[in-house]
Amino acid sequence: MKTWMLLALITLSEATIGVFVKLTDDRIPVQTLTFYAFVFATAFLMIAIPRANKKALHLPRGNWKDTALIGALIAGQSGFFNYAMTLVPIANAVIFWSVAPFFTFILSWFFLGEKAKKSFIVIFAIALTGIVIAKPLQEGYMLGNMVALGVGAIYAAMVTYMRHEGKTETGNDIAWSLLFAALIMLPFVIVVGPGDVTGLIRYESLGLSLPVLLWAAGLGLISIGFAYFGISIVLKSISANLYSLVDVIVSPAVATLLGFLIFNEVPSSSMLYGGVLLLGAGAWLTREMSRSDPDRPAHACHVPCKR
Repeated sequence: MKTWMLLALITLSEATIGVFVKLTDDRIPVQTLTFYAFVFATAFLMIAIPRANKKALHLPRGNWKDTALIGALIAGQSGFFNYAMTLVPIANAVIFWSVAPFFTFILSWFFLGEKAKKSFIVIFAIALTGIVIAKPLQEGYMLGNMVALGVGAIYAAMVTYMRHEGKTETGNDIAWSLLFAALIMLPFVIVVGPGDVTGLIRYESLGLSLPVLLWAAGLGLISIGFAYFGISIVLKSISANLYSLVDVIVSPAVATLLGFLIFNEVPSSSMLYGGVLLLGAGAWLTREMSRSDPDRPAHACHVPCKR
């Protein structure tokens, strides 16, 4: 029961990425916001992981290359995903990101020699139909939709690399990878500026003003830090394949719901119908791939992984 409760909390935390990005109200450049989030997430993990494991966080000696490369991919994935959130409704970003399993299969087939099944033809046809119905090139949202599709490709590259190396999310390694991601994003603070970190945003419905930095901290601590921390624990009890299935279906749905409840974002009917087909096809493909090689790690987080 505790495992499933933690899994539910992880899914919710991953779904809050777009919420925290939008709550900053563009007061902090998105690249700088991503840097702040990585700093908060790294600090959280470096404090929480030793306490949870009851042993000190050790340097990834002999594993710096993998740690740095995964950090770079996390930086690219999160940076572009956050950027997409500033351009389109949350539903658009998470639904078009969900093409990740298809990029994962293509890269795994090309680089890892994984074989395709006949069912994959049907799955890809359903996914393509979903994308066409969702209209990624629709006026006003084309750039954000295409960025979200690109994020799916970056995420797939990270998953494929981790599958190749036989890795999954370990608390120790992911903490150092996030530190690398923060260092990669650090120059943007100079290039685009630190943002209005001391500013306040007035919320008339609440009758109070809240600091912009609060939302940057939420993005780092909740959407990234807690998500990775929870994943490193939950994968001790359930398979990466099962987690991947839950994540690819539930997280986009929850994120879309939060967009509606908090920002009154109502997805178009074409986005909803296309999204259902795309998410369903992604879940089916993930399940088929995990059956092909059940011992391989199937997932590396999109946050935020969205993740």
